[in-house]
Amino acid sequence: MRNEHGIERINTVVIGGGQAGLSVGYHLKRLGIPFVILDANRRVGDVWRRRWDSLRLFTPARYAGLDGMRFPAPPHSFPTKDEMGDFLERYATRFALPIDLGVRVDRVSRQGTRLLVVAAGRRLEAENVVIAMASYQRPRMPAFAGDLDPTIVQVHSCDYRNPGQFRAGPVLVVGAGNSGAEIALEAARGHRTWLAGRDTGHVPFHVDRRLARYLLPVVLRGLFHRVLTVATPIGRRVRPKVLRVGGPLVRTKPRDLDAAGVERQPRVVGTRDGRPLLADGRVLDVANVVWCTGFDPGFSWLDLPVFDAHGSPQHEAGIVSSEPGLYFVGLHFLYAYSSTMIHGVGRDAARIARDVARRAHEVESAAEGASAA
Repeated sequence: MRNEHGIERINTVVIGGGQAGLSVGYHLKRLGIPFVILDANRRVGDVWRRRWDSLRLFTPARYAGLDGMRFPAPPHSFPTKDEMGDFLERYATRFALPIDLGVRVDRVSRQGTRLLVVAAGRRLEAENVVIAMASYQRPRMPAFAGDLDPTIVQVHSCDYRNPGQFRAGPVLVVGAGNSGAEIALEAARGHRTWLAGRDTGHVPFHVDRRLARYLLPVVLRGLFHRVLTVATPIGRRVRPKVLRVGGPLVRTKPRDLDAAGVERQPRVVGTRDGRPLLADGRVLDVANVVWCTGFDPGFSWLDLPVFDAHGSPQHEAGIVSSEPGLYFVGLHFLYAYSSTMIHGVGRDAARIARDVARRAHEVESAAEGASAA
């Protein structure tokens, strides 16, 4: 509904149309809450389609479905990134979720008791805003990246597609998490490859072998989903470390890297004569650098005082008590280690949708009381 000032009024605006936003939409629709999902992409699922060509999910298809719809693939297969993008698109169509595509949010601010969303020339006033996005929005690269020799090809992991982007010569992958390890394995097929960064540890079994069929439920549904949560003492102890340094390698093992000829190196701390400088003082003569150095939250458009000293949003399992009506879904360890995983986002989405419904009921009850008086 649009008022005389051109402002659209709706109960809830969901920002982000990935698995988190779609999950929130699914639960809001079941509860009868009017809402719209805003997404900057041209198609639902494009965030997945834009990732590197060979990417497959780290967990099997049995854990890739969302509430109300299983992933249409053999349960122990590993879907490609395009298959995941297409699944999200079908999910949105199946449940007729109201999504406005190609709409980038410019600002969210407080407008009295409501929240004002400014996006692509539109102004939407809402009782609730659910920011359904991971905190991986703005690629992070060290300041000294600009000091590397201009002949060195540099690409962030978010822009990496395949080794065809490299020029002849060695490849340095900076950042030894899951993305860095997988990209290093791919680069090593045609280039001398170094992988720089701290050893993150690894899952102590192969996720694509038969034994994993019995172990993955224990790890994903048990450990990640129920044990490592903000409601348990061990979860509260582990959470700060996970947020600071990330999780272990899931599919890749150190011996896989060794077998492929990937050479492990210490951290990159700067440059010398236009070349990457390692923490041990050595300089690497590289032709290509892939920065797997993570992302910044990228919430500069959120004009509300909800961030800590490090720029991360402050919340309690996704609920921002200091700004009534503001929620987050999809953040790493929002409630549990599984919160940013496909199989874990539904629980968070359902909880947030219930709180939105509670607020709607309270507003309705207050209005009825005022009318009766």
